[in-house]
Amino acid sequence: MVKKVAILANGGDVSGFNAVIRAIVKTAEEHGVECYGFIEGYRGLLKNEYIPLSTSDSRKASGILPKGGSIIGSSTNANVFNYKVTQLDGKVVYKDLSDICVENIKNDGFDCLFTLGGDGTQKSARDFSLKGINVIGVPKTIDNDVACTDITFGYNTAVSVASDALDRLHTTGETHHRIMVLEVMGRYAGWIALESAIAGGADVALIPEIPYDINKAVEKINHRREMGKNFSIVVVAEGAMPKGGTITVEQMRDNGTGVDNTKLGGVGSIVAKQLEELTGMEARCTVLGYMQRGGTPTAFDRVLSTKYGSKAMELALEGKFNVLTVIKDGKLDSVSLEDVVGNNKTIGAVSGNTAESNIRKVNMDNDLVKTARNIGICLGD
Repeated sequence: MVKKVAILANGGDVSGFNAVIRAIVKTAEEHGVECYGFIEGYRGLLKNEYIPLSTSDSRKASGILPKGGSIIGSSTNANVFNYKVTQLDGKVVYKDLSDICVENIKNDGFDCLFTLGGDGTQKSARDFSLKGINVIGVPKTIDNDVACTDITFGYNTAVSVASDALDRLHTTGETHHRIMVLEVMGRYAGWIALESAIAGGADVALIPEIPYDINKAVEKINHRREMGKNFSIVVVAEGAMPKGGTITVEQMRDNGTGVDNTKLGGVGSIVAKQLEELTGMEARCTVLGYMQRGGTPTAFDRVLSTKYGSKAMELALEGKFNVLTVIKDGKLDSVSLEDVVGNNKTIGAVSGNTAESNIRKVNMDNDLVKTARNIGICLGD
């Protein structure tokens, strides 16, 4: 019988974290289950720092449905299976500290650990399941790239923010006859760029899945000018790359050691400069950045997050562990964490975004791609 559970939020923040936490807690309370939250994700699990979560007496989990961020924080770059440790002599090494986490969970008496996070978070969740911990994952990421689910929580809010930005850039572009470039998040998957381009009426969308030819974008912009439209809107995912080129890296943390420590950024400015040179039109780049992560979740994300959280607690009550809650064909379901991990099987391997990872990318047969092409959006190919 599940009597005591813990929740951790891990990875970059998204709108919907708190809605999931609230749903888990409320469902648990209906069944007399105690809930706790580890502070700052896996880092809090390693330090064994946690707090009680309850909706009574205005405690932590009360009134948080519309609140952005995470009331229990979240950690990034905290792979406890390959954790950065600075020794007394100042030398940095990476160690597997997962056994400390396992002992913490057992000593605390937690019957199940809920992991709210993306590809890397669920990779570690799978690794903990192999060490005998009951784990249930909930798919989070604005990039919408977690395998085995139709959609992740936080994605819809990010797309809505990007679409609103495009609406605003339209007015400036049209007024000053400029090319307006919007750089959005999307390291290895172009879901945000593609869907916001459709929703925001963009003319060009460059995504990681399709290496782009800048001249194709130029052709689209010149064609619009021939039609008397003296401005264009371009959306670029941060992970977009030119044909024969590579992704644009802004910064490399810790020499890329440990978790995925490459910080992307700058491709939007490169595209804007090239378009200005090749078209003779003024071009301006806006980097939306962390605006996509923060703030109040959309109604869609509030409902999706609540469904995910409630389903996760339901699975725990049924004794169905070591799974990820998912939406498949529009319905709540669950899949094995092994399926989510794909071929990235080695315990302690750098989690996420490896050649073996099972990341969900935009498929060329996807309806969004077909729709974009049908309405004349240039995808750079």
